[in-house]
Amino acid sequence: DRSKSREAIYSIDTPPPTVSGSLHVGHVFSYTHTDTIARYQRMKGKEVFYPMGWDDNGLPTERRVQNFYGVRCDPTLPYDPDFTAPPSPPKDPVAVSRRNFIELCHELTRADEQVFENLWRHLGLSVDWSLTYATISRQAQRASQRAFLRMFARNELSRVEAPTLWDVDFQTAVAQAELEDRDVAGAYHRVHFTRHDGGTIAIETTRPELLPACVALVAHPDDERYKPLFGSFVRTPLFAVDVPVVAHELAEPEKGSGIAMICTFGDTTDVTWWRELNLPVRSVIGNDGRLKAITWGEPGWESADAATAQANYEQLAGLTAKKAQSTIATLLREQGALEGEPRPITHPVKFFEKGDRPLEIVTSWQWFIHTVNRREQLLARGAQLHWHPPHFQSRFRDWVNGLSGHWCVSRQRFFGVPIPVWYPIDDDGVVDAAHPLLPDEADLPIDPSTDVPPGYTQDQRGVPGGFAFDTDIMDTWATASLTPQI
Repeated sequence: DRSKSREAIYSIDTPPPTVSGSLHVGHVFSYTHTDTIARYQRMKGKEVFYPMGWDDNGLPTERRVQNFYGVRCDPTLPYDPDFTAPPSPPKDPVAVSRRNFIELCHELTRADEQVFENLWRHLGLSVDWSLTYATISRQAQRASQRAFLRMFARNELSRVEAPTLWDVDFQTAVAQAELEDRDVAGAYHRVHFTRHDGGTIAIETTRPELLPACVALVAHPDDERYKPLFGSFVRTPLFAVDVPVVAHELAEPEKGSGIAMICTFGDTTDVTWWRELNLPVRSVIGNDGRLKAITWGEPGWESADAATAQANYEQLAGLTAKKAQSTIATLLREQGALEGEPRPITHPVKFFEKGDRPLEIVTSWQWFIHTVNRREQLLARGAQLHWHPPHFQSRFRDWVNGLSGHWCVSRQRFFGVPIPVWYPIDDDGVVDAAHPLLPDEADLPIDPSTDVPPGYTQDQRGVPGGFAFDTDIMDTWATASLTPQI
C-alpha cells in the first residue's frame, strides 16, 4: 500500500538470484530466512514491500546457454532469422551471430525463471509476484543506463586504459568483488640477475614466465641487505634488460630472498608498485592467456643484446603461461641463471568465481566507477545502518578498506545491458574515444549497436565522419545493485 507512511513500511531489497541452472537446498534455506522476517513484520502490522527479481544477464547465463544449446557467439557472423538450436548439444559448438546468441539467452532464461518461480511458489514464499523484475528487462536497462549517464556527468565514472583482472577463458574483464582465492600447486624459482659490478642478486618467483615483463626489483626500504643497491640497475637473465632496484614498504624482507621482481603484471601488488613507483609497462600476456609476439629492440623493449633476447623469447611466444613457465625454467637452467631446482609450494591464486583458470592482469580500455577515492563516503553510509549481527559492520569496513582499485563495470561479452555510448569518427576514419557521444535520458533504454546518437543517421555508422559504438556490456552487478531504482 503506497499510501502508507515510510514508518509503516518494511521494505525488503531481495537479492535477485542468478538464473543460471537449478536451485538447491542452500537457496531454499537462504530465502526461507528472508520470508520468516517478512511474515514476522506483517504480523506486527507493517506494510511489507517484498519483490522478487531475476538476475538473468551476464557470464553465468552465457555459459549456461553455451552448454545447454552447444553454441558459441561469434559477433562477426550475420544474423540468421531461420536459426534453430540443435536438438542436443553437438561435440563441437556451433558458431552463431550475436543477435542469435542473445535470442537463445532470452529463450532459456524465460524457461529457467518459470522453473524458479514455480519452486518458490511451491515452497510458499510470501513474495509479491506482481512486483517481479528481471535485470535484462527494459525497465532495468533504463535504470542502469540512467545511472551510468548520471555518474558520468558527475565525474564518478570514466573510461581508461589500465591494468585489469582478466579471465582468459571468458575473454572479459572481471571485478574485485567477483574474485576468489583457490589453493594451487606452484613452485619458487630462484633466479639470478646480474649486477654491474659482476656479482649477482637472487630473487624467488612463482612466475618465471613473466621475466620478459620485469620492470624493476623491489625490496623493503629498511632492509639492510639491499639498501646499497637502491638506485642502481641490474640486468635480467635471458633478455639483458637493465632494470632499477627500488624500495617500497609492501616488499616483504622475510619472503624468499627478501627482494622481488616487479612484472607488468603478475598480481595486484605488481599493479600497486607499478602505479606508485611510476614504472613503465611491458606486457607479455595476451587476452587469450598466451605470451604475445614481441620484437626486441623496439621502443619499450630495449635490450643490451636484442638478438639473444629475441631468440630466447621466440621459444616462449604463443605458449600458455603454464607451458611458458616450464620452458623458461629450462632456458634459465641451461644458461646458469636458475639456482637449484624449483621448490614446490601450495599458494592462494586469484580466480574469477565462475572461472576455471587463474586470472591474468592485462592492460585494456575499460569503464570504471570510482570507489577507491570515496572510501570515507562509503564508510559513512555504512555507519548509518543498523547491522544484524553487529560484526557484519566490521566485515563491511574491512571490505571497503580492502578495495585496491576502482570498480570495473564493463564486460567484453554479449548478453547484458549495453554501455550507452557512441564515439565520433573523424574524417580520416579514426575513432575519437576521448569524446564519447551520449543519448538523452528520455530515449533510454538504447542499444548503440542498432540505435544512433543524436544528430547522426544510420548510414553514418562505422564510416569516416560518422560514429562507432561501444561494444561492451555492463557487469550484471552494475544493474543488480540498482534494485531500489528499478
